[in-house]
Amino acid sequence: MLYTEMLTTGAILHGDRARLLAFDAAEHPVALQLGGSDPADLAQAARIGEAEGYDEINLNVGCPSDRVQSGRFGACLMREPELVAECMAAIGAAVKVPVTVKCRIGVDDQDPEESLFRLVDLCAAAGVRHFVVHARKALLKGLSPKENRDVPPLNYPLVYRLKRDRPDLTIVLNGGVANLEEAQAHLAHVDGVMLGRAAYHTPGLLGEVDARLFGESDVVTAVEAVSRYRPYIARELAAGTHLAAMTRHMLGLFHGEAGARTWRRILTVEGVKPGAGVEVVDAALGAVLGLQDQRRAARLEAGEAA
Repeated sequence: MLYTEMLTTGAILHGDRARLLAFDAAEHPVALQLGGSDPADLAQAARIGEAEGYDEINLNVGCPSDRVQSGRFGACLMREPELVAECMAAIGAAVKVPVTVKCRIGVDDQDPEESLFRLVDLCAAAGVRHFVVHARKALLKGLSPKENRDVPPLNYPLVYRLKRDRPDLTIVLNGGVANLEEAQAHLAHVDGVMLGRAAYHTPGLLGEVDARLFGESDVVTAVEAVSRYRPYIARELAAGTHLAAMTRHMLGLFHGEAGARTWRRILTVEGVKPGAGVEVVDAALGAVLGLQDQRRAARLEAGEAA
């Protein structure tokens, strides 16, 4: 399941809706994550998201940035669980797709056991059955958004207990999960695991999910990922999207493999030039495959010599 970045209701209702909400059919199932605290605005934004084809509407009750705090949404809403429940009731009444909440375990001086369970129980009473819980507090005073992703201690056992005490709810754990081994360990206690930075910075991790967690035989390699991504790049280029806007998310694709540095260099240097097209990606991939062939040949030669 893929989630969008948080989009505010103001941006959706008054901004460039076509650009903000566009996604490719290959991304299904995909959830639209909203930021806001006005039930009517959230309901309207949710209707728009459903009409655009999103498979789920998610309310962000976890983002700790200053801008979010000043706008009365994100993590600061952990202090207003009744308002969150009211918002979720409005969203649920507006759409037919599932409505979900992504939250922290608390903020600042809140008691996590009280703040998390109260928020979940009120939202469950409003009809929400699915919660994604970032298993750490957000410290709204004194820490940057980046620090709030790492500094507050993780409390996985509290999220486990939430699932144990509320077995009828779907509980997904988020925060600090670095690899599939850790994800598998968490899945013994909760219904799902959300990966953020680990999935972005170690792309090969997602290529192994289906095989290792769902028992399917197909493992998507980095080379296969480029092949599957290529038609999308071509379509977006034809629509006027700059190549660098797409290739910057691919720079770490061959992390730890032969040719990774060459791959990054070609995409970084050539991909930003005016008129850069899919041939830049082809050239970078060709260079990687050439270096990997050389590495294999050298190993074979060394083995034969031995």
